[in-house]
Amino acid sequence: MIIFAKNNVEKHSMIKKLDSYVLRNFLSALFVTFFICLFVLLMQFLWRYVDEMIGKGLAMSVIAEFFFYSALTLVPMALPLAILLASLMTFGNMGERLELLAMKAAGISLFRIMRPLIVGISFICVGAFFFSNNVIPIAQVKLWTLIYSMRDTSFEIEIPENVFYSGVPGYSIYVKEKDTNRNLLKDIMIYDLSKGFENITVTVADSARLRFTEDRNFLVLTLYSGESFENLQSQETRGENMPYRRESFFEKQTLIEFDGNFTKMNESLMKDRHASKNIIRLENDIDSFRVLVDSLSLILKEQMMREFISATNPVQLEVDTIMLIGTFNADSLFASLNPADQANAIRKSIRDIAASINELNYRKYEIEDRAYQQRRHAIEWHRKFSLSFACLIFFFIGAPLGAIIRKGGLGFPVVISVFLFIAYYIIDNTGYKFAREGVWEVFSGMWLSASVLLPLGIFLTYKAATDSVLFNTDAYINFWRKLKSTKKVLQKNNGKI
Repeated sequence: MIIFAKNNVEKHSMIKKLDSYVLRNFLSALFVTFFICLFVLLMQFLWRYVDEMIGKGLAMSVIAEFFFYSALTLVPMALPLAILLASLMTFGNMGERLELLAMKAAGISLFRIMRPLIVGISFICVGAFFFSNNVIPIAQVKLWTLIYSMRDTSFEIEIPENVFYSGVPGYSIYVKEKDTNRNLLKDIMIYDLSKGFENITVTVADSARLRFTEDRNFLVLTLYSGESFENLQSQETRGENMPYRRESFFEKQTLIEFDGNFTKMNESLMKDRHASKNIIRLENDIDSFRVLVDSLSLILKEQMMREFISATNPVQLEVDTIMLIGTFNADSLFASLNPADQANAIRKSIRDIAASINELNYRKYEIEDRAYQQRRHAIEWHRKFSLSFACLIFFFIGAPLGAIIRKGGLGFPVVISVFLFIAYYIIDNTGYKFAREGVWEVFSGMWLSASVLLPLGIFLTYKAATDSVLFNTDAYINFWRKLKSTKKVLQKNNGKI
């Protein structure tokens, strides 16, 4: 009895060490792959908005803030890919080192090996949901505030050579050559259009220097050895000759109003976006949009019924002199009118019909817009759950797939992970677009990828638990050799017959 209890204690201790070993390998792989995936997605995201940042003189703190909030918004996309890659690498390494074989030989099933990771992934999925619900909305507000603020920020003054540059509002500047070592613009020509085309001022100089004031609200243009010509059309002179003023100078400074500062817009303008709301706000807004769409649809239906009734019912005329109500057929009433009244009636009917059609179209577009906003909010509501569930699905794809292929490292697992994630992204994006445009229900579109990948995860888990040779090339080679040998034997027997 004592020996049996001792064996149980030793077995329990061994299982705890095994769980700790598997969990430690997975978490270390997840830590590395997560930051790799996040970096790749961040670079892809950066290429979309690189034009908003380059050439605007943004401070490093603004750029760092942009990268930080961009990384936060990409976490729900990077985490499933990282879990897929980490689980595939972990079980692939253990299969390649024959550790899985040793564990199974000791009587430990694959599900028992995966149990600590299943518990850990469950906590990660719950954490991912709370992250998407509480952190992502704030990050979305900060990020889009930065993006729109950067779009409104003026570019740095970078005047090209031999081209008329119109980046400064109200001015057109031509530079023949630039001396970057001395920060000098040579053979410069400036057209000042700030007072209108009739009062244009043309300045020609041998060279010039351009700089911002300390507050970056003005440009200081220092001109050397030049002349300026200004039309005097504002003096309301008459005749063909237009007076002008000519000025020669050795050195002249011109102050041009130009706001080059980065000013962050008000964040409250971004808080009404669907991506900037948590579950509670999304549910409230979805209900509000649903009620609004129903009420607008009812109004449109009643209006269409009124238009139909007025177009099909007989016309009722009230005779004022004797207060007699007579009912007439519309065709007979129209035929009794003289040609001028008939033409007037037709024009009036056309105007009334056009006005009715415009009003009905306006109601229709209003309903479609509210329905579109309702779908966008519903999509965001489902996304907070579907991305967390994708983490669990990718684990049940990556772990058994790694146990089957028995290849670790960053080679073959990365290739498999990329192909699976591309397939997931295409399916998920297709369902998202169908749900956004109203082709499918929001639930069907947002859970399309999960419904496709979940059976794959179940299938791979079953194959790995039953020691399948699904991806074993040697098994397929042996099967092909046996098939060829069987074919030769059959051909030989047929020949004898």
